[in-house]
Amino acid sequence: MSADGAGPSIDVTRMPDGMPVASRDAPVGGQAVLEGVMMRGVSTWAVAVRKPAPETEAGTATLPGEIEVTSEPLVSWAKRHRLLRLPVIRGVVALGESLKIGFRALAISANAQLLDEDGEQAEPIGGLTWGLTIFFSLALAVVLFFVVPVGATSLIKDELGSSLLFWLVEGVLRTAIFIGYIVLISRLPDLRRVFEYHGAEHKTISCYEASDRLIPARAETYSRLHPRCGTSFLLIVMVLAIFVFAPIGLPEWYWLLASRILRIPLIAGLSYEVIKWAGRNRRKAWVRVLMWPGLMLQYLTTREPDREQLAVAIAALEAVLAVESPRDEARDADAIEIVA
Repeated sequence: MSADGAGPSIDVTRMPDGMPVASRDAPVGGQAVLEGVMMRGVSTWAVAVRKPAPETEAGTATLPGEIEVTSEPLVSWAKRHRLLRLPVIRGVVALGESLKIGFRALAISANAQLLDEDGEQAEPIGGLTWGLTIFFSLALAVVLFFVVPVGATSLIKDELGSSLLFWLVEGVLRTAIFIGYIVLISRLPDLRRVFEYHGAEHKTISCYEASDRLIPARAETYSRLHPRCGTSFLLIVMVLAIFVFAPIGLPEWYWLLASRILRIPLIAGLSYEVIKWAGRNRRKAWVRVLMWPGLMLQYLTTREPDREQLAVAIAALEAVLAVESPRDEARDADAIEIVA
């Protein structure tokens, strides 16, 4: 309990950094965007962005800029048909839905940062530009993490001599490429603030899941690591892919390539089930051991935020809570989102 009387109302568990997270999941998720955070609930999502501060006559900016919040209603695809709520299938649906909302939130945050020469809001980025950005982003991910590993391993297929060695080498290569990619982008100075907002998102969600007061001073006391982080999810994808591709054997290269692309939805659905299960069982010591590699990667994709960044994340979550009560809908397991 802190001096101001605030503190978690439910049990918490400790992350590897020694800081707490709640021992329960709430049906909220989020994503860091440019100078902001997107938060998603069961029936609403909102993005809060810190707008550029106006410059003084001396040409310097007065900090911080105002927080602009945009919220939109949401009808989950999974609620439209019972079939879409079946295990594994619901994971594919959740991933597609999260990508759609995530790219929309990124567009809002990017446009909020655009100013013309007079310091006024500039023309927003066009839909065609964003459409091409989404297409090339997804294509790059498929090529880098699925096409390149199977293609490179196929070059030495004859030397390996067995399907067992083939999928082991391919799986190790895929995972190594993913980890190398994370390490590389974590060193880019331009992404540092995005990673700080990622940390703010995690801390805010953990603060809410612990039924603590949603204020920056309390949110900063929670871990920037979270069991449902999208970084952990992607690592699970890389590992599960090894086992999903194993039964295929060693067909011709074009069948190998097609199998890798066509089975991506299956891998995503299975990974969704794994990370949901891990989040619910985070208090068990052996589950935390299994979660440890993904949590370690979060040290690269999150940074400690300041209180101004936490205020932005809290504004996004409060915009969601203003129109819905996720606690009342926590019994709906399909509503629990992966934290991005």
